[in-house]
Amino acid sequence: MSPRLPIWKRLFDIFFALFLALLLSPVLIGVALWILLRDGRPVFYVSERMRTEKLPFWLWKFRTMQPDAEDRGVTGQDKDTRITATGQFLRRSRLDELPQLLNILRGDMSFVGPRPPLRRYVELYPDLYAKVLQNRPGVTGLATAVFHQHEERILATSTSAEETEALYCRRCVPRKARLDLIYQAHVSLWLDLYVLKRTLKK
Repeated sequence: MSPRLPIWKRLFDIFFALFLALLLSPVLIGVALWILLRDGRPVFYVSERMRTEKLPFWLWKFRTMQPDAEDRGVTGQDKDTRITATGQFLRRSRLDELPQLLNILRGDMSFVGPRPPLRRYVELYPDLYAKVLQNRPGVTGLATAVFHQHEERILATSTSAEETEALYCRRCVPRKARLDLIYQAHVSLWLDLYVLKRTLKK
């Protein structure tokens, strides 16, 4: 069963997502055309993520890397060579996240919540994610706002997919989960606004 949202949170998600989709529609179209003309197809990166420990959904982003059918796990230094010049800008500005407005409107995600994990990590840590995913996943969250830059520095030291996986599982998963559970215990409109403000400042 999908985690239920407080009514205020779902209404905020719907109205704010619609407002941003209308306001940023020229940006969405412009970025899509930029990727198409500069890097070719596909324009979007679609990845399976978990909404609960058993319920998957398809998360949408603008594509920032060269496609690789063998791609798996999180992004570390081992994948840096696949990031396109366009993708570097989109990642720095977080514009690659804009298509997730569709996920919010569909009810797959909220603006604020734990970042939706890949199935592999939910299967590795089922008890942990059963707790974390009692909150609907978010585009950003307390763990993203507080830990994201530190996570990037940790994974930037890896030189292989295996090392990235080990670092992420050992040093990132438990810390992010603790922050997600702190958010879960104190969820409120004011905390959501704080997380959004801190994310936008970064």
